[in-house]
Amino acid sequence: MNELSLTRGRVETAWWGPSPDRAPTLVLLHEGLGCIKLWRDFPTALQAATGFGLFAYSRFGYGGSDPIALPRPMTYMHEEAIEVLPEVLDKAGIRQAILVGHSDGGSIAAIHAGATQDPRLLGIAMMAAHFFVENLNIAAIRQIKETYETGDLRARLARYHTDVDGAFHGWNGAWLDPRFRQFDITGYLEAIRVPICALQGTDDPYGTDEQLRVLERHAPADTRLIAGARHSPHLEAPAETLATIAAFARSLQPEGSF
Repeated sequence: MNELSLTRGRVETAWWGPSPDRAPTLVLLHEGLGCIKLWRDFPTALQAATGFGLFAYSRFGYGGSDPIALPRPMTYMHEEAIEVLPEVLDKAGIRQAILVGHSDGGSIAAIHAGATQDPRLLGIAMMAAHFFVENLNIAAIRQIKETYETGDLRARLARYHTDVDGAFHGWNGAWLDPRFRQFDITGYLEAIRVPICALQGTDDPYGTDEQLRVLERHAPADTRLIAGARHSPHLEAPAETLATIAAFARSLQPEGSF
């Protein structure tokens, strides 16, 4: 595990495969309770399936990265996408990027692609991303708050996050704030100018397939429902998810770019 020093502080990072001067780089953007370690073996498998470089970082407040101040602003994903992520890519020396985002990370990828028109981007792949808020989504987040407070979830997450309460409440508190009902990033989708791949589990408790339908109405996208998967297709249906994202990523490398 390595780290980058950014304007706001320090984030932990990890690399797999070739450096940015030898191949495109897959950039993993984790979910709202994730971090580098919680990707488990997905980075190794995706890197091997593509031959590309792969880079991951834990956002502020997660894993071993510097903590955040609570409460988070309702625009925390926008700030990550527009302010933090470009600096991360700069400091990491990434020349050609394919963003691979899960849940919050998928939403961050969409905002970044639509808002910045980053010339480094070759494409974005999203798993269980949210483009707007659904009642089902909020109900599931309320339920996980109860699990965190009364069950063993806090102890399990504490193995991965230095500031486990900051990680959990930074995410859960924002989503359960009544103001967060206004979260809607569909306007960014129309401005995305790179290829899009979007996956969602058929049994996702945090979102319905209307998320994919809305994406399709706003942008050309390759979408897929993963049968039997819940909110983490890369862990619950790893073979299909890995094959889909790897094929998408391999299709994006410009001829003769390296």
